[in-house]
Amino acid sequence: MDATVIDQLAQRVDRLLLRYEELLRTQSLLQAEVQRLAQERDRLRAQCRQAQARLDALLHRLDQQEAAP
Repeated sequence: MDATVIDQLAQRVDRLLLRYEELLRTQSLLQAEVQRLAQERDRLRAQCRQAQARLDALLHRLDQQEAAP
């Protein structure tokens, strides 16, 4: 094999390794973002459940007031 071909292959391998490392970093960042979004989703779901419980309690009190003589 010609030295030029070997050098070209070595450069390509180096570029592929850099790209691989870049993709690993990107994957790590994306996984962290997914985790953050899942936590936010869970927090918002909990807030919705709390709001629903408060609304249900208010509606129940209104029903009781309407039923009272």
